[in-house]
Amino acid sequence: MAVGRRQRSEDAHAFALQQFRNERQRQISLAAAVVAPGLMVMAIILFMGAVSGAHLNPGVSLAFALRRDFPWKRVPGYLVCQLAGAALACLFLRAVLGDVQHLGATLPGPGYENWQALLMELVLTLGLVSVILGTASAAQNVGPIAALGVGGYIALAGLWAAPISGVSMNPARSFGPALVSGDFTSYWVYLLGPLAGALLAVGFAFILRGRGGDPISYAAGSGTLDPGTERERRLLAEQLARGEVPARNEPPARPRAPAGTDPTGSDPSTGADPPT
Repeated sequence: MAVGRRQRSEDAHAFALQQFRNERQRQISLAAAVVAPGLMVMAIILFMGAVSGAHLNPGVSLAFALRRDFPWKRVPGYLVCQLAGAALACLFLRAVLGDVQHLGATLPGPGYENWQALLMELVLTLGLVSVILGTASAAQNVGPIAALGVGGYIALAGLWAAPISGVSMNPARSFGPALVSGDFTSYWVYLLGPLAGALLAVGFAFILRGRGGDPISYAAGSGTLDPGTERERRLLAEQLARGEVPARNEPPARPRAPAGTDPTGSDPSTGADPPT
């Protein structure tokens, strides 16, 4: 049941994000066009991050899996839901608004070639996934504030690079308009660039912070529906707050028992188990 909840969450998130991305193609200012998706991503992370991890992006799912913060067995289901959510959003918008600006298709800007858009998407996605992995790690332990970092980065990247590549940074976001319109001419740019950027971000994360897999990062990448995940995350957060750095790949230590009590929680005078 938890797996179904995660996948439905990713599907709904991709649907919502695609609508905001497509709406920005209408006659609005550049600032509004790039800030809206960033705010939407921020809201989704705060709203449902604990359920699915709020990946929204195949590159993010692959990055979390490579960092051991997300089970590989869930990756195919997440990718299908992300692609399906983006396609459904485009079908909905075409039914309501018609084929406005090719349903928000991401294409190289006027005067720019595919290779220039490819490099821009690679660099932008490298930054985005680095922000996501960094704010999700035990090294930062920023919790819900991570949503501000991710949403803010998306908005700033759009202000800087939207005229060059359209600032997709997400193969699913570009897949929806391409599928519904039937035009995959430049889709390879928005598949290869973001995936390559995500892989580079994983490499940089390994160099800077070593291997992943700690409870805080796992909870951020996978949600907290798994039994014990939230408890382990809280224990590790308490250790870090006390200045204790647990050995890598070891489970977080239990809080120290008060003097005169059994560490297991039982009553030393009677041997009785703690109440449940």
